[in-house]
Amino acid sequence: MSEQVVQPGKTQDQQLVWGDIDALRAEIEERLQAQSRLKTAEIRAFRRTYSSRLAHVPACCVIELAIQLRDGPGSLSRFVAYELVYHHQAALRSLGEQELEQLGSGINSWGTVDTFACYLAGPAWREHQVPDALIHRWARSMDCWWRRAAVVSTVALNNRARGGAGDSARTLSLCALVVEDHDEMVVKALSWALRECSKRDPQAVQRFLREHEDQLAARVLREVRHKLSTGLKTPRRPPKGC
Repeated sequence: MSEQVVQPGKTQDQQLVWGDIDALRAEIEERLQAQSRLKTAEIRAFRRTYSSRLAHVPACCVIELAIQLRDGPGSLSRFVAYELVYHHQAALRSLGEQELEQLGSGINSWGTVDTFACYLAGPAWREHQVPDALIHRWARSMDCWWRRAAVVSTVALNNRARGGAGDSARTLSLCALVVEDHDEMVVKALSWALRECSKRDPQAVQRFLREHEDQLAARVLREVRHKLSTGLKTPRRPPKGC
């Protein structure tokens, strides 16, 4: 009888779980391919069935499953991967620089970037699991999607629904790195980041706008100032017939 080979750094119990992860990845991908037109609520119900199965699985195995799913067929596979980590407390809390960059590899659209930043990178940064320097490095990337990921990561610092308690210092320090970046995806992200921060520290955001008025895109100035003065991103349209 041949001896069981245990991967370095893993116990035999973990090795058994690790073998199950590959089968689970294949099962998830097969089911997603068969149900490619699922609505968001249906995708989340689908994901919850697997979160239940993974509830007592070690964090490292959940992250490995997510990495394997990351490049699966279609965009749903990556979305499910990120949600599985986000809803596994131990996995989310174990994310570090290496894990984030592995999970973020290949982000190339509005949807993949914002899910990655809001679900994984932002919460990990907020909880000081990764240093400011990592997110700042993304903000200086040649890749506009990584720059957007850096800016959107600030949302988790300030958005109450996402667990943010407010952190204008880290938010504005990051935003200052992209004030002259007029790529449309980055501009929209910067407006979002500043509007979220304005809910927590409006005076700091007002100062930021004054200090960088000559550098910021007109869209950012318009939307953030309107948020500060009215609480809305854009003016309400008058009813038809008025």
